[in-house]
Amino acid sequence: MASHYEATLQRDIDLIRSKVLEMSALAERALKDGLQAVVARDRQAAYSVILRDQRIDELEKQIDRLCLEFLVRQQPVAGHLRFVYATIKINAELERIGDYAESIARQSLKVAHLNPVPASARFVEIANFSIPMLHDAVKAFTEQNAELARSTMVVEEKVDELRNRINAELIQLRQENKFPLEALTPLMTIARRFERVSDQAKNICEEVLYMCTGEYSKHKGTEVLRVLFVDEHNSCRSQMAEGIANSLDQPRLMFTSAGIDPRPVDPGTVKFLAEKGIDISRQNSKSVEQVPNLEHYQVIIVLAREAQKVLPPPPTKTVGLEWTVQDPSKVTGTPEQVRTAYEVTYQFICDHLNDLTEAILGDKID
Repeated sequence: MASHYEATLQRDIDLIRSKVLEMSALAERALKDGLQAVVARDRQAAYSVILRDQRIDELEKQIDRLCLEFLVRQQPVAGHLRFVYATIKINAELERIGDYAESIARQSLKVAHLNPVPASARFVEIANFSIPMLHDAVKAFTEQNAELARSTMVVEEKVDELRNRINAELIQLRQENKFPLEALTPLMTIARRFERVSDQAKNICEEVLYMCTGEYSKHKGTEVLRVLFVDEHNSCRSQMAEGIANSLDQPRLMFTSAGIDPRPVDPGTVKFLAEKGIDISRQNSKSVEQVPNLEHYQVIIVLAREAQKVLPPPPTKTVGLEWTVQDPSKVTGTPEQVRTAYEVTYQFICDHLNDLTEAILGDKID
């Protein structure tokens, strides 16, 4: 016969789990209704999602309170302590997912006038990956199923790929004047939010693995430090920086570049770097919004004053750096003067990159 302590312990655990299930069900419903608002241009569904978000926020507070009371009253150890710790983390992930659903609904209102909604089939496709992923992640939590958590995490990469395809299709459709320019950002934001749902679901799965096995995989892979170069058009300076950085062949570092207002890669930059043995001929310019998992970049380097707005405001764990340097593609004059401008910018980036990589590889920053 179970002791009084064991009975109260199980009662508290069951209550916490039931609240997590209630919260996840609300989040799932909000995502489905948000999708309905997008593809069917259903403003009523959008408003319902926005209004119901408050209930998710209330549940987050309830679960936090229950977990704190559980810690004080039960003073759990081992598996039970991991359970409550994972629950606190998962609670925060679910609240964020509720915020993403609300954002999808708000963005849908901005494109409700479009008929049909561009790439609507793709939005259904990405939702049909991310929403079941969330469901399975929470199921893995409630059933303490580590294998389900591991298999669910794999889906996240597919969602990332699909989000990139959606962005590419939207840009192509916009170039063909299939919808107004002001609708591009809301549509890309919707895709981004569904992709972020999969990221949060993966985070939940990582917490489940910790809860079940004590294996904490949350920060696996962080030995690879991500660096993003940003300038105005992603046509010259940032492309040069990415090309030079990747030529360093440092497995612990990952580099990419983007622009505020992307334009085709500058042929002069391609030619100049080719002479240096760096091939960027297959590179395409992209916007900051098209950078997958932008929030996972530990260092953002802006190479133009116009790009300073991408630096996250404090407090933040992202390191923001400013390498203000001339754009040689805008220099006019004799071939020798233009060549000198490219060389100056190239040397500036090389010098700063060498110092930065030595600092990173020397463990001077976390």
